[in-house]
Formats: sequence, structure tokens, C-alpha cells
Amino acid sequence: MTNTAALTERPGAILHPTADAGFAVYVHWPFCLAKCPYCDFNSHVRHAPPDQARYVAAFRREIAHRAELTPGRTVSSIFFGGGTPSLMEGRTVGAILDAIGEHWAVDPHCEVSLEANPTSVEAGRFQDFRAAGVNRVSLGVQALNDTDLKALGRMHSTQEALDAVAIARKYFERYSFDLIYARSVGQTPALWRAELELAISHAAEHLSLYQLTIEPDTAFERLFKAGKLAIPDHEAGAALYEVTQEITAKHGMPVYEISNHAKPGAECRHNLVYWRYGEYAGIGPGAHGRLVTAQGRMAHSTEKSPEAWLSRVEAEGHALVEDELLNAEAQGDEYLLMGLRLVEGIDPAVFKALSGRSLREPRVTSLILDGLLTRKPGGKLAATPDGALLLNALVADLAA
Repeated sequence: MTNTAALTERPGAILHPTADAGFAVYVHWPFCLAKCPYCDFNSHVRHAPPDQARYVAAFRREIAHRAELTPGRTVSSIFFGGGTPSLMEGRTVGAILDAIGEHWAVDPHCEVSLEANPTSVEAGRFQDFRAAGVNRVSLGVQALNDTDLKALGRMHSTQEALDAVAIARKYFERYSFDLIYARSVGQTPALWRAELELAISHAAEHLSLYQLTIEPDTAFERLFKAGKLAIPDHEAGAALYEVTQEITAKHGMPVYEISNHAKPGAECRHNLVYWRYGEYAGIGPGAHGRLVTAQGRMAHSTEKSPEAWLSRVEAEGHALVEDELLNAEAQGDEYLLMGLRLVEGIDPAVFKALSGRSLREPRVTSLILDGLLTRKPGGKLAATPDGALLLNALVADLAA
């Protein structure tokens, strides 16, 4: 039975052009032990540990609120992000998963991922997370070089990271870890090649490999503007990107999304829901969501401050600060922006169903001739490797 066919048998579910992409739940745990200087995520450092029981009660209420908006759904993936979710107790994770199961049907093969820092303390919780129902972890390794780890503000060593990967391998069939490249002017293609080879020797099936970007309102932005931080220029970054594609492809972990590499079938199912423009409920401080209701596709976001979020949920049952109906043009633009990150590309027919208009064929042809876009068997359009390096401009061109 296809997902679309299954939807017709679930009372209350709404058919829409990307229904087959799945339905996901994202849970945001906003607390960290320290703020990394490159990070612009909604993460907060508190001197006293949060009251996890109180937060669980609030998560339960917000989950119930989103479930009221989305009857008939079956959850295909759950993701605990942050912040640092590995600071949660195993019973906290288990209680949140129980609440999700109480309000939605959950696919028997649901992917349940949790982001974790590879410190020895947090890796020690892996057994508890597995017992709670987590079946995949994503480790924030970021570098396999102690000097660069210190510069990135990380609290673990290279050896701790590799030890944590080994513990993850013990408890989880599926695990991934992140690395950042183009993180210093001294990172040559040869050094990155060697680091990537080492990483792949410890990876099971998936790697997330990100090029460092200077994000607004971060410590790195302040240092960069003050001339105290140098990063590789565009050409150097492009050379490191090419090494990334070469080495991962050689080891059978080709790129499937601009920054993500996996063995075939091992792609992160949760993120595929985002990139294929499926539905996802965002739960917790600063979480974002896209849900299809009787009104149409809604853009949701919640209060960012953990304490303000907690107070609002306790008082109102949710802490939404954005509850916006997306018009056809916005949906088409978002579909392009998300879908063209994927090697599989986008379906022009889905774009038309979402936006109410067709892509301009002369512009598509021009971008293909320019080597930025390719037409795949079956008619999907995908960015070429050159197009992926200019993704924002490519999307703007197609959307115009």
C-alpha cells in the first residue's frame, strides 16, 4: 500500500501534493553546557539544571495541541534536536516518546534520532536513550583535530569523540556524526582528505559534512568583523568541497543532500521529510513546523526563550508565536529551496500543484545549458554540482 493510499484510510488526514513525504515530529531541547562560537541555533546556557519533569509536562501539552491540528497522521520520524538533547535524562526522552505515541499513530519502523555531544558523560547515557526508544544518534564531533576542536569551542577531545562513536556503534544500528570543514585557513585539501578518511573508517552509514559559515549574531561573526578570525576564501572552500565529494563517493557514501552523505538506504529519514516538503510538527522552545490543516499549509514557530515558552505552554497549552497561512507562491518557493538541496531534485508537477503555476521552460532550458541544472529520468529537475554551489541564486532564478 502506498503512503497516499494509506492516507485515505486514516480519518482526518488531509491529502496534499507532498503527502507521500511523511509526517515528522521535531522536539527541541534548548539547553547546552556552553555556547559554541559558530552556533546560531536556539540554545541557552543556564547555571542551574532545568526542571526536566516540568518541561516534560509542557512538552506533553504542546504535543497534544499539535495533535489536535493533525488528526489521522502516522509519525514516520522523530528527531530530538537542540541545544544538546543528550543532556536530557533517558526517562525524559521516554516520556516524550510516550506522549507522541498517545496522540498519533507511530509507524513500526519510525526513525527516532537524537543529537548528542561526544563527551564521556553524555555518551554514558546512550544505553538509557536506547532503552527509551531512540534508534539513531547523531554525534556533534565537528573535527578530528584537538587544536581545531578547541578553536570551535567544543568540550571534547578527538579521542573522546572516537570513543563516543564506538559506544554509539554498540547501542545503535544507525548512527551519524558531523564534521565542519573550511574551518581555518590552515586546513589544506590534503589535511581534510586525511581527516575525512579517518572519519569514514569510523562511520557506519552516514556523515554530515558542513562548510563553516559565519552566522549573524554569533561570537565568530564578531571576531570575523574585528579581523580576529580568518576563514578560507571561496576558492579554497570549493576545493575542500570537491575533496568531500570525491572521498565520500569513493567509499560508497555519496552526497544525497548538499551537506549529507550516506550509503544507499541509510539517508536520514527525518530530514528527508523536510527536504521533500512533508509535514512536521515542531515542539519545544524555538521549534518550527509546517502542518497542513483545513485552512491550508501553516508555518509555525514557538517562543524562543525556554522560560517564556514554559510559562506560555503552562498557561495556554502551546507557545506559538507564528501561525501563518502560506500562500501558493510561498509554498512553491519553499519547495524549490528545500527540494533542490537533494540530489534527487524536485518534481515540476508538484511545484505546479503547490504554487499554481508551471516552471518557465525557457529558463529551465537555459539553466541546463549553463550546467547548473539537470533533468533526470522521469522528469525531475536537480542541481548539478556547480549549481549546488550557487543554490540560492539557482532557486531565485527558477522561482522568478
